[in-house]
Amino acid sequence: MNFLERFLTFLILLVASQSSAQQVDEDQWGLWTMGFFRVDLKDSPWGFQGDVQYRTHDLGADLEQLMLRAGATWRPKKGGAIYTVGYAHIPIGVPGDERGSIAERRIHQEGLWPHHPGGRFFLNHRVRLEERWTPGLEFRTRMRYALFLNVPLNNPTLEPGTTYLAFYDEVFLNGPVIFWDDVGTTFYDRNRLYAAVGRVLGPHWRVQAGAMLQSTNTWRKYYWQLSAHLRL
Repeated sequence: MNFLERFLTFLILLVASQSSAQQVDEDQWGLWTMGFFRVDLKDSPWGFQGDVQYRTHDLGADLEQLMLRAGATWRPKKGGAIYTVGYAHIPIGVPGDERGSIAERRIHQEGLWPHHPGGRFFLNHRVRLEERWTPGLEFRTRMRYALFLNVPLNNPTLEPGTTYLAFYDEVFLNGPVIFWDDVGTTFYDRNRLYAAVGRVLGPHWRVQAGAMLQSTNTWRKYYWQLSAHLRL
């Protein structure tokens, strides 16, 4: 891409980003439906995990993102940590009546560390590094830190038949722009705050239903979230 093409792309994306920010309806709840899976290979520290997420700006079909993500996992013998390297393909839509999408590609590396401070409080810390390619925006990086908390209500642990409360908070921080000045890039990217009720359906399945507040520098928006979690 030569300088003129870069400059024209920059102008187009600048106008589009400003338009999209104005179109985000902060009073309209969005909807995220999600499926997560994790498979640990027998007698091996290796496995794989992934998720499929369909995100809409409203409660209908106004596409925000379709996330398809998978990765290879490695588990040390002690400590319960999980390390992952993966890839994601993410078509991204524009809020409002406009249709069409662009596709972001990501590679990520993450570590997940469980922590049980005592009682019925079960924590997980997750750090994720992302390398991102979006048409017209070149190469970007991002770091994410999430703190998850599960609190079983009718059992001391998350065993089958348990109803539990689920919470998380995740902060996103952008890394330096490598090749050229990105459109609207700031160090702080966004924060997600979530609360839900979950149910452990069996030794491999659990489901959650709750709400999440996503906050950026320019807008704040609530989403309903429905998720299913499979572990084999």
